[in-house]
Amino acid sequence: MSIVVFGEAERGAYTTPWMCASLEHLLDQLGTPPEGSQGISYGIQTLLYRRRLIYFRVEEEGFSMLDYLGGFQWLQKNALPTPLFAICLPGVGDKTILDAVHPLCFLHQACLVLSEKDLYDYLTL
Repeated sequence: MSIVVFGEAERGAYTTPWMCASLEHLLDQLGTPPEGSQGISYGIQTLLYRRRLIYFRVEEEGFSMLDYLGGFQWLQKNALPTPLFAICLPGVGDKTILDAVHPLCFLHQACLVLSEKDLYDYLTL
């Protein structure tokens, strides 16, 4: 099963799916996480639980609307190597982004993973 993570990274193209099979592969392709970023940490956890990781680099977690929407569009149009289990959006509490990901979760029957703080932000808008 695959898990998709959207997050910041030191390097790599934006709105491009980075398929990572190991921790070494993840760090070679995307580098170290910027301070305050959670995406790479979610990616590391994904790999430690022996799931396939598809990482989409965004310029700023929670705010780079075009990066998120471009990634969602890619996921709708392209076949994945394994079934999609979850989509992780650390740092996202923006209603527009979360509303845009719901059809994608429904399409793939995938879970949406948010932090407790982000869920609170979404629910109290």
